[in-house]
Amino acid sequence: MTSVITLLTDYGLEDGYVAACHGVILSISPESRIVDVCHLVPSGDVRRAAAILTQTIPYLPPGVHIAVVDPGGGSRRPVAIDAGKHVFLGPDNGVLSWAAHACGAERAYGLANEELFRKPVSPTFHGRDIFASVAAHLAVGRGLTELGPEIPLERLVSLPTPTSLVREGMVEGEVLSVDRHGNTQLSVGASDLATLGVRPGATLVVWLGRRQISVPFRETFAAVPPGDMVAFADSAGLVSLAVNSGDASQRLGLPPGAHVRLSLAP
Repeated sequence: MTSVITLLTDYGLEDGYVAACHGVILSISPESRIVDVCHLVPSGDVRRAAAILTQTIPYLPPGVHIAVVDPGGGSRRPVAIDAGKHVFLGPDNGVLSWAAHACGAERAYGLANEELFRKPVSPTFHGRDIFASVAAHLAVGRGLTELGPEIPLERLVSLPTPTSLVREGMVEGEVLSVDRHGNTQLSVGASDLATLGVRPGATLVVWLGRRQISVPFRETFAAVPPGDMVAFADSAGLVSLAVNSGDASQRLGLPPGAHVRLSLAP
């Protein structure tokens, strides 16, 4: 098994939680290379964590990827998902589902072999005592079948797949996530807009429920004056709504999952 172990959590950076996970990993697998994907996921925001993991995994080397964002506080069963070059560890609450599916999930296992856990196991810190410890044991050669019983993939919790549908001269989608800058990422791909003939320099009509606004579609948010709204294709190839030097999420008031429609302005 590769020595690369990645961490994605909502632990924040003000306390020692992340360092404790690092310490557990390195005490078992000193040669492991640890990549911190993100520790500033909004508390308990499983959907945001799933989006970050899915959009980051194409750029990560083969390895063991831990994602711990669990508003249930450790009440979900811990699982491992084997996706060939990648192994995902986390609570069975859907946080792993999008990335595992994108990578071609093959098998799943419940984490039940307590020999691989750090003792004693805290009921509120599975990231340290279960996931970090198990990841390190995998890195030093323990096998996936040693983790616990196999679980049918269809029995894992999955988040609803983000929608994107092109029809009748428009594309329908939803708010996928909102980043710390207030940029509102949609489930609509730039390729969806291309099928409608939308290119940078065009203007979009955006329906937000009963509201309708016109938004310029540009290559970057800096292509409009400060304070103006803009749509652009972000680094994941998805359409985002932003305000140059501002916060689009506050201006639009759209929560994740909100329905949107886009079309080329006449």
